[in-house]
Amino acid sequence: MKRPTRIATLLLALLLPPSLIAVAPGGLVDPNARAVVTEAHITRLTAELLESSQFAHRQLDETLAGALLERYLEALDGDRSLFLQSDVAGFSAAGVTLAIDTRRGGDTRLAHAIFARYLERLEQRVAFVTDALRQARFDFTADDYYVLDREHAARPRDLAQARELWRQRLRFEYLQEKLDDKLPEKIAERLTRRAERLLQVMRQTSRSAVLEIYLSALASVYDPHSDYLGHEQLQEFAIGMNLSLFGIGARLQTEDGHTKLVDLLPGGPAERSGQLEPGDRIVAVAQGGGEPVDVVDLPLSKTVQLIRGPKGSVVELTVVPVSAGDTAVRKTVELVRDEIKLEERRAKARIIDRPHDRGETLRLGVIELPSFYSDMSGNRGSDDRRSATPTSATEDVARLLEKLGAEDVQGIILDLRRNGGGSLEEAIDLTGLFITQGPVVQTRGPRGDIDIGRDTDPSVIYDGPLVVLTSRFSASASEIVAGALQDYGRALIVGDSSTFGKGTVQSVVPLAPIMSRMGLPTSYDPGALTLTIRKFYRPSGASTQLEGVVPDIVLPSAISALEVGESVLDNPLPWDTVSPASYPKLQHVRGYLPALRTESARRVASGDDFAYLRAEIARVARRLETRTVSLNEAERRRELADTERRKTVLEQALRASGASAAITYELTVAHASRPGLPPPLTAERAAASAAGKDSQQAGSDTQPQRDVILREAERILADYVTLHGQIAGWRRAQARTAPGARVP
Repeated sequence: MKRPTRIATLLLALLLPPSLIAVAPGGLVDPNARAVVTEAHITRLTAELLESSQFAHRQLDETLAGALLERYLEALDGDRSLFLQSDVAGFSAAGVTLAIDTRRGGDTRLAHAIFARYLERLEQRVAFVTDALRQARFDFTADDYYVLDREHAARPRDLAQARELWRQRLRFEYLQEKLDDKLPEKIAERLTRRAERLLQVMRQTSRSAVLEIYLSALASVYDPHSDYLGHEQLQEFAIGMNLSLFGIGARLQTEDGHTKLVDLLPGGPAERSGQLEPGDRIVAVAQGGGEPVDVVDLPLSKTVQLIRGPKGSVVELTVVPVSAGDTAVRKTVELVRDEIKLEERRAKARIIDRPHDRGETLRLGVIELPSFYSDMSGNRGSDDRRSATPTSATEDVARLLEKLGAEDVQGIILDLRRNGGGSLEEAIDLTGLFITQGPVVQTRGPRGDIDIGRDTDPSVIYDGPLVVLTSRFSASASEIVAGALQDYGRALIVGDSSTFGKGTVQSVVPLAPIMSRMGLPTSYDPGALTLTIRKFYRPSGASTQLEGVVPDIVLPSAISALEVGESVLDNPLPWDTVSPASYPKLQHVRGYLPALRTESARRVASGDDFAYLRAEIARVARRLETRTVSLNEAERRRELADTERRKTVLEQALRASGASAAITYELTVAHASRPGLPPPLTAERAAASAAGKDSQQAGSDTQPQRDVILREAERILADYVTLHGQIAGWRRAQARTAPGARVP
């Protein structure tokens, strides 16, 4: 790093508040102040990039500065029980010039003052908790409740009201442990250790880590996918396209003091286990049978450190399932840390010989695509589709389609329920396997410029009946494919009420090269900024942002009741439209849709499996609406017992309804180049395969719900195939009997 000259020092003096400049003899910046100066540069540069490069191009003004302050307070005090109303009033008064101070000088004094007050209040809460646990006198016979979600609750008026909130939270946590049949002394020891560890960890938080929290809050007021990644976070983990980490293969975030699973990376240990779902909350982590470490309220980076470890080692996660009706419902999931196996994340297929209504057997195909992966080695696009080397999602799906065609499959389901996106190029090319050529996606830049991503290959691999199965977890590139095939009328879209609704494009911008070009000194790696730079639009001109893709046939799903999707995130960019592109309307689906909807609605209304599923949806919806949990022990134990009974009845009903004479063959990409079919799966393995699980996990909690959806999608496809065949036969008959036609 170059030492600043006198001219650079003068530049700093113009850009930074006087309190951030420390000039040593000779006019050079004092090394002890370099970290502060670097922080100011990072802050000002982050603000400038968000203003100039983020899609919305909004200037950091008083309104956004107010939102920044609120987001920062929420990041530190998610349940709004630490900061008093007088604290917030003082912060707001000091933040009147926050926008100007940030834009001109990168002033972060308010951020550090707020963090200092946070530590003060945290110390008060820990002292209160440890004293209350020493007395250990808690009564759980009254009819009172704990508010789980205080997102919009008023902050405490004074310390006395704050202590009452702390008392209720402590009673809630104590009862959680008591319902797990732990002894009082063990409960007191565990909760005391949790509180003291949190205080110790937060006291050790570095200045740069505080800056990361603050600038992440700043980025999030622009949109939920813009973010600041400090140098500590970049060093701790790089999750995404990098598949070489030894961990569980999941993306995590913090929410209300809990570590939440955001999504599971295809082929990773978490996804392969079949026991974890996006939305599950991790409350403890143990190392291979060791004592679980409580991670509630622990910073995310610390939790990640506990989860990561040597390849082949065992980590045990204690989680609260996202579908649990009671926060006391917990399960332990044992995972073996591993690299994400390439073979596991590739597309795979199944052939299902299913008896249909009139006694005939239909041969259906299901292709499960976990992500739109792409080979970065330059081998993509090879003409040798039978090469054993994986090149891309498109190439793999093409090979599977050819194999399904060779085995006389009559209809195909493309399962994108767990596909969170990936390569845009792959999404375009894969759509082209089902259409001749034409626009697949439009992307708009912040200045209104439109780029159209087209399929230019006129060949079609498969032109028969096609169902695309989606869920609230289908995002980004999945939404592009589903939206384009729906616009063309090429495929029938089936699934949750809508897809995720992520219709934006992000770019990661390292700050160090920019600061170097500007001649700004740094005392440490300044990290990177993730910026939302473009938006996606369908060929019809409708954005996939926020609203996602609405299926042609919506099926009941417990996922739909959960808070999943772009619409539940803070500050999402709006839905809008651009001019439609020119593309052919194939309308393969429109003529069949009324009949398919009617038949599916009849089955959903009368089937026992969907009756139980609707009851689960209603239960989850009630829980989300009330946002409270009883602190009466007897009532909670009755609820837990009822949950177990309901789970048993549900699983029995689903197993009974799932009994079928269908024969299932499982195909990998490697099978596509071999003649014939492998031996059919057993009934248990077929159920596990349909749910995307290892066979040994066939009875786990979430599998039955996904089985219900997939089975109904198969029935819809069977109806589609039958109707398609009848109409095609009628059209052939009409052609033969038309005037002048030659009848063979």
